[in-house]
Parts: sequence; C-alpha cells; structure tokens
Amino acid sequence: MGQAILSDEVMERLKAIVGPSGWSTDPDVLEAHSVDWLRLYRGVTPLVLKPASTQEVSAIVSVCAESGIGIVPQGGNTSLVGGSVPFGTGNEIVLNLSRMNKIRSVDRLNDTITVEAGCILATVQAAAEKVDRLFPLRLAAEGSCQIGGNIASNAGGTNVLRYGNTRDLVLGLEVVLPDGRIWNGLRGLRKDNTGYDLKQLFIGSEGTLGIITAAVLKLFPRPASIETAICAVLSVEAALELLVRYKERTGNQVTAFELMPRTGVELVLKHFPATRFPLAEIHDWQVLIELSSGDSGYALRETMEDTLQQAFEADLVTDAVLAASVEQSRAFWAIREGLAEADVLEGASIHCDIAVPLSAIPTFLQESIVVAEQACEGVRVVAFGHMGDGNIHFGIVQPQGTDGDAFHAREEEITGLIHDIVHRFDGTISAEHGLGRVKRDAILHYRDAVDHDLMLMTKQSLDPKNIMNPGKFIGAPAA
Repeated sequence: MGQAILSDEVMERLKAIVGPSGWSTDPDVLEAHSVDWLRLYRGVTPLVLKPASTQEVSAIVSVCAESGIGIVPQGGNTSLVGGSVPFGTGNEIVLNLSRMNKIRSVDRLNDTITVEAGCILATVQAAAEKVDRLFPLRLAAEGSCQIGGNIASNAGGTNVLRYGNTRDLVLGLEVVLPDGRIWNGLRGLRKDNTGYDLKQLFIGSEGTLGIITAAVLKLFPRPASIETAICAVLSVEAALELLVRYKERTGNQVTAFELMPRTGVELVLKHFPATRFPLAEIHDWQVLIELSSGDSGYALRETMEDTLQQAFEADLVTDAVLAASVEQSRAFWAIREGLAEADVLEGASIHCDIAVPLSAIPTFLQESIVVAEQACEGVRVVAFGHMGDGNIHFGIVQPQGTDGDAFHAREEEITGLIHDIVHRFDGTISAEHGLGRVKRDAILHYRDAVDHDLMLMTKQSLDPKNIMNPGKFIGAPAA
C-alpha cells in the first residue's frame, strides 16, 4: 500500500510519460490487472501504466519516488502467491511491462539472448530455436508469463534438475532502481570478478528492490535426441531409487523427473476428458522421466529401456510406457502439466510449494499426508512435482460436498502444520513460487533472524520510501 494518495496532478504526469496508448483507467482493464491468477486476492488501482521503454519506466519511478506512490510491477500476472496485484486502498499504480517485448539481440557464438522484460517466455524459447539453441526454462504458464516476472520470482519449472532455476540462466540485467536511476548490468559474461554480483539482488526479489526491464540470458545447444517415459513405481522410496539409478547411468542427461500421485491423475482425467492415460491402470505413484542428449548417435532410448528393465527386476517399477513420438511425449507432459489446474477446478484447494532434501521426500510425504488427512477429514492430497530437485507441490483439495470458503478459512492453520514438518526436515516453505502476500508473514516463523535482518536492511537501503511492491515479500505494507 502506497504511503501517499495518488493526486490528479501526479496521475496526469504519469499519463503524459507513457502517452495515450500507454495508460488506462477503464474499470474493466483495472479489474483485470487487480486480481491474481488464483482469484484469491482482489485489489484496487486507479491507474494501469504500460511503458514502452526503459526510459519511460525510469521517468514513472522518478515521479512515484518524489510523490511517495506505491508501484506494483506486473508481467503476465501469473503469480501463485499474490505478488503481482495491488492492495485494496487504491493508492498504488500497476506498472505492466507487456509493451516492452522486444528481442534485443541474439548472440549464437556467445550462447546468449538479450530480451526485454515483457517478452512472453514462449517467445524467448522460439527466438532461441530460430538459431538452433535452447532456452531451457519450462513452465506450464510459458504461453502467458513474462520473462521479467520469471526473473523477479526466480522461477523454477520442470528443467531445474538439469539446467537450474532462472537464477542460473541469467548473466546480466537492466534494472530501474527505486529512485528512478537505471542500472545497466547487461553483460553477457560468464566470469566477472569486479565486485558484488549485483544482479543477484534483483533475481527473486519479487519487484521489491527495483523493476527489471531487460536481461541477458544463457542459451544452450538444442538436444538432438529426447526420450520420455511414464512408469508406475511401487512407492515414493522406489521412485527415489529409480532417480538415483538414472543419474548414475546418464549423468546430466536426466532433464526431468516428475512425481504424479493417483489422486492427481484421476482429477486430470476427470477435468480434461480428452486426456488419455498411457498405462494399463492408475497406480498410487507414477513418475514422468525425460532424458535428453546433444548426441544424435547416442543410444538414449536404449539407456532408458535398459535402466527401466533393471528397475523391473529390482521390483521398483511395475509398469512403464516410452513415448513413441513427439506427439506422445507431449501427451505425457499434458498429464503432468494438468495436475495444478485440475485440483483448482475440483474446488477449493490449499497449496504448499515446498522443498526438502531428496533423501527426506518419502518420509516427508508419508508424515504430511497423514497430518493433512487428520486435520480435515475427507480432504484429498495431491502431492506432485519436481522430485528430481526436491520440490513438491503439496495440494490439499476440500472434502467433497463441503463449503469451499470454510475450507479456505483454515488455510493458515493447515499450511502451518505442513510447514512445520518441512522445517523439521531443513526444507523451505517456498521452493519456486516466492513469498508474495501469501507467505510474507509465515516465513518469519521459519527464517533465521539474521537472514531476515539482512534482507530487511537491503530493502531499506535500496527502497527507503517503500514504494516498490510494498507489502510483498518482506516487511509490512506501507501505511
């Protein structure tokens, strides 16, 4: 919430910066930019600005800094933690980066691409493919999320096991600071020991320290061969052992290793009836495995099959299907990518985005599922996700026939029970979605006090007026 009321005079100054096509006060437009993707948070803003250049962003921030007006940076508004919508006071402006969507340059020899923050993730992926390169960030929302938001939230996704989080894919940034100055850190260097790595301050900061306007991103050679399989495993422990075997057999060729529970698959088939499940029956636990190699002559399929055969003989796997085509591989992935949306379509649901050490996943799931079911009789737990990097999306769907609002009213209580278990395993209560509004206060119970003080000192140093996405991520909302 901004510290000052947005006056008519300031509003006219802001409109003038972006010109007639760069602002809106239309109630329908304001509404669309004031509600989060999960529709859990609904705020109010009197003005949406859509600058077309870094210079316009700088001018906007300078006016807001002078006037004490809160700014909510926004990309594709796909945040799952309420991080990209305003509060309800009506004193914040929304600054949407969608018009800043240029691919500035592609350097095939340096394996880099320089893009503006408003570029849709799928557009960045396509630009890399045009020069026979891969930008490996892969998310279910890639057709609508923007790269600036991906960087600001340090997005994860399904390829983290091999390529790392967004943080690992960024070489340089251009950022408008809270006083309006432009920091130009657009360097395509993989080695630079000339001081603090300043870009890391802004990656994952959720727009609270500055507005990312452009980035230099890493590219990689495109895989020459990809193999995908879905297999049924006897237990979560068996899935973990299977992952270990694939990593030992292939090294870094395991691109993804995704855990899928019976409950989640059943909801996908219910809400997306065109979906076809490839195994003879749905089991308590399934995993989706993807291997990739840059060597077209490498017998990747043989490696996939041999490892699965050994897993059958070791009683780890009970059924498996390998994709016979690119289309079938996409069909396999559609099941996995439908899990998150399916439990939302089923009714009220509570989501925990957690990570624990890989070795702790089986015990964590066993304990957490029991605790959730005991806390609310009849709930359906949909625990799925990126087992390869320890990130589990722990969804809890309301009991059938019950009131959704009443169930959501218990969210803090129920998530607290799960988070306590996560903390006991030295895990995190936010693996890839960020803190936003949802977890801004909860993290105080689990984060080390020195950690918190260092973050708060950084926020206060760079944004002393608290105009950058106030009330999100850290600290209290502005008065």
